[in-house]
Amino acid sequence: MNVLISGAGIGGLALAHWLGRHDIDATVVERAPALRPGGQAIDIRGAARTVVERMGILDAIRAKHTGTHGIMYVDRRGAPVARMSGEDFGDSGGVVAEIEILRDDLVRILHDAAPTAEYLFDDHITALHDGADGITATFHRAPPRTFDAVVGADGLRSGVRALAFRGARQPVRDLGMYVSYFPAHTSLDLAGWEVMYNLPAGNGVGGRVLLLYPVGNDGEVRAMFSWWAPALGHDRRDAAEQKALLAQVFADEGWEIPHLLDQMWRADDFYFSRSAATQLDHWSHGRATLLGDAAFAGSLGMGTSMAVVGAYVLAGELAAAPDPISAFRAYESGMRDYVTRNLKRPPGGDRGFAPASRAGIWMRNQVIRTMTKLPGKGALTGNLQAAANAITLNDYPVARDPMKTP
Repeated sequence: MNVLISGAGIGGLALAHWLGRHDIDATVVERAPALRPGGQAIDIRGAARTVVERMGILDAIRAKHTGTHGIMYVDRRGAPVARMSGEDFGDSGGVVAEIEILRDDLVRILHDAAPTAEYLFDDHITALHDGADGITATFHRAPPRTFDAVVGADGLRSGVRALAFRGARQPVRDLGMYVSYFPAHTSLDLAGWEVMYNLPAGNGVGGRVLLLYPVGNDGEVRAMFSWWAPALGHDRRDAAEQKALLAQVFADEGWEIPHLLDQMWRADDFYFSRSAATQLDHWSHGRATLLGDAAFAGSLGMGTSMAVVGAYVLAGELAAAPDPISAFRAYESGMRDYVTRNLKRPPGGDRGFAPASRAGIWMRNQVIRTMTKLPGKGALTGNLQAAANAITLNDYPVARDPMKTP
């Protein structure tokens, strides 16, 4: 069997690893000219820890832990007003998980764990033709090739989904918030705390948030700016326009914001997006299926873990089933309840993240100060600890050592 994977991100690389373990040939096509650098800190939660342990990379991931151990809420002077430790809701249940790693560090570890895969960088799929003997992919650069199956692990706006699910209803649901982040430095001593500073509605938008995520102990941070607003019609490929929009939204605000915005203008690694969720009745069509955000975007803190778990299940079912279509049915059947549970929003929805008024910010902070002491406190975060473990992983027989080429 040979499988084409679109996207050299976390889901695609994890899938390439497991396909190699099952003696299935994997080809990964990636639009970028190399592994994509940068990105925020991400969590490895619940069942995903079992998967990376079975991959043989858990120690490598722990070695790259960012060192963050909780989240601290501050006022406009930077004074702490509330805290949540990473241990308050279980190792997978809090806003900050017990294992956190920068996205680009995890991507490199996963790439090194998939040495048998073929990689086509600086290319992408332009057409798919599903036939009796396989599915033929036409590429922008490489010559057409026929595969037994194609997997779209290519994100929220999946190209594979657009090609393979033509005529299906629009699966992307807008969640109403802009998110942007970039690397920066601060003179603050964060001492391993992720710091959240809330601002009320202003400058023409709703509630606003600055999150500072420490990376190590030398002042390096990931600065994440978020705000509620209707879609503002920005150009998704124009970083200068996006930076100008962010600067406008946070203009004339205090604390660390002016210093960070000054660094933003010089940042090459700059991410800007509008939050959204995917809603699909089925994740597969013919010999094509979807993985990660292409199929189930929109969770709070579980996107990476669901992609890793999904890669494990999908590869195992491709190895066990008589044909790809049967494997896709088993993959979705095994994953659907787990995904549905982890896509549920916490009590109160998302508005508690960025209240629109100072009174709302104050009230949210009071809730944070008391919730860690309440019985049944896990329910206040949507029982994330239980949801992260809400799947029984099959023990699929494998054929290869994870790190050795044939």
